[in-house]
Amino acid sequence: MLRIRVAEADVVLHPSGAALLADSQTLLIADAHFGKAVSFRKLGVPVPQGTTTETLDELSAVLAETQARHVVFLGDFLHSRRSHAAPTLDALNRWRAGHAGLELTLVRGNHDDRAGDPPSSLGITVVDEPLSLAPFALCHHPRPVAGAYVLAGHWHPCISVSGRAFERLRLPCFWFGDDSGALPQNAIGVLPAFGSFTGMHRIEPRAGDRIFPVADDVVRAIPALPVA
Repeated sequence: MLRIRVAEADVVLHPSGAALLADSQTLLIADAHFGKAVSFRKLGVPVPQGTTTETLDELSAVLAETQARHVVFLGDFLHSRRSHAAPTLDALNRWRAGHAGLELTLVRGNHDDRAGDPPSSLGITVVDEPLSLAPFALCHHPRPVAGAYVLAGHWHPCISVSGRAFERLRLPCFWFGDDSGALPQNAIGVLPAFGSFTGMHRIEPRAGDRIFPVADDVVRAIPALPVA
């Protein structure tokens, strides 16, 4: 894990793509997309089995490592209405029973609008964006919120790096805009997608941005682009 400062607060970046707000022991999870694989299979697309269980196992491991007391899902908890399939909800309910004392909150994203809210049996508080947790505004969509530094998901950010023999790799990354206050429209941080069956979108960093790619289960810092 890598501890950084964002908007004068400690944020711990986990190689899973989660981020821990250290002061409140709140774990941020972006774009879990539970039930995405079953949604594809119901459309006749052959995709891997067990992705929901894999994602939940990863979340349990992160919770054990960080000792977080509260999880905030930054949108796209369920992928679609097809994600309400019995096997997916059974897996989620079993996981929830094993973490009964954990506070869970979902900030609705665009997929949540289509999928509908999670069933009440999961005990998840569901809210619209932004959710204020000073100095942050917790959102799904990466767009400015006056007076706060936004932490969001939605974009599934990654960067491309060159390997051997002209090979190019795509690495998921944390992307933090300038938090100096000089450019308030850039006061946005975007987390990588947490789900085990999600795509990635290559980003174009701006001057002053900080990028933290994940490779080999390690979060790495790369130099920020200079500000003109």
